[in-house]
Amino acid sequence: MRDIRSDPELQDLVRRFVTPDRRYLRLGGSVFRLSPVERSAFVRDLAQAAYEITPAELSVLFEGGWRERKTAAWMVAVAHRSEFRELIGRLLLASEGPYAGAAYCVALAKFSTAADAELLSAYLDHYLLRPDLDYDQAIVLGTLLYVDEMLGSEYAARFLAPGGPWDRWLEVRAVAALDPHNCQQAVQQLCAFADETAEVFASLDSGS
Repeated sequence: MRDIRSDPELQDLVRRFVTPDRRYLRLGGSVFRLSPVERSAFVRDLAQAAYEITPAELSVLFEGGWRERKTAAWMVAVAHRSEFRELIGRLLLASEGPYAGAAYCVALAKFSTAADAELLSAYLDHYLLRPDLDYDQAIVLGTLLYVDEMLGSEYAARFLAPGGPWDRWLEVRAVAALDPHNCQQAVQQLCAFADETAEVFASLDSGS
């Protein structure tokens, strides 16, 4: 992981792409609390950032902390840069820090292929065996439900079967967990916002 305190290249990318208008904080559920005028401006600026950033610069952001990785994942989702699928899958599985997991899920949900379902399933296979870790299990399962809906597949079924991995994970936890079906709805809303931004991105890409 690159340290922004001693990395001028990363500092420059954060200044250009991560911190403007508190972008890294607003990406996620906070975007739905923006006024229509604020949301329109935010969509336009995010689309412009996703258009301007290069794959090499995205790779650098993915080597940074959670703010950088979260923002990079959203720009990947908006620009549909599926070449970052495997990297995002590795980062999701590694779970090296907080707050970026949902952004990784949005990117994989926007791709919604069998390969993305496999990456989400690999995460669940690992972390549903760890009830001591309250990471991104619910949002990942919700994302897998979303991908199933997009593909007409049933990857999530084995995790949600009665007495299956999800039930066993819940049984030994001391606190309640999020409902994966509610998480599926949240992912759907976030993907709709990514689609809204992608439309502006496409207009930039076409020069209109």
